[in-house]
Amino acid sequence: MKIEEILKSFGRKQRRRTLDRIENFTTMIGADSVYMGVFQGKDNHIVYGEVQGECDLEGILVLGEGSHWKGNIRATSVVIAGRVEGDIQATEKLELARTAQVHGRITSPVVAIARGAVHEGSVRMAKQTQITRFVDRRETPDKDRDRG
Repeated sequence: MKIEEILKSFGRKQRRRTLDRIENFTTMIGADSVYMGVFQGKDNHIVYGEVQGECDLEGILVLGEGSHWKGNIRATSVVIAGRVEGDIQATEKLELARTAQVHGRITSPVVAIARGAVHEGSVRMAKQTQITRFVDRRETPDKDRDRG
C-alpha cells in the first residue's frame, strides 16, 4: 500500500508527523486478519486487523482505525488510531489519533494526543519528555474550524 493511500485512510491531507517520513510499509495485516504470537523485526508496519501478542520493532508501527492490539508494544515510533490493551513503549515518538483507545502504560520521550483519544493508564516519561495535545484540523469539517 502506498503512503498516499495510508495518509488518506487516516484523513490526512498534508504530510507531517510520524507518517510523513516513511515511504512504504513492509508488512500490513488486513482488517479481516488475526495474528497471534511475537511480532518483531525492522522497517515500517501497519495493522488494520487484530493482533494478540508482543511486539518488538525497529521502525514505525501504525495501528489503523478499527484495529485491535492485545499485548505489549515496543517500537521506534508508534501511531495509534485503533484500540490497544497493553503497555506501549516508543523510543522516539508516540501519537494517539482521535480514534485511539489505549488501556495501559505509555512510555515515550515525545507523546502527541489528539482531542477525542482515550488513554486509561499511566504515562512514563524521560526527563525531557514532551506531551502535546492537539486538534487535528485536517480531520475536522470546515464549519467546525471556525469555532476554534
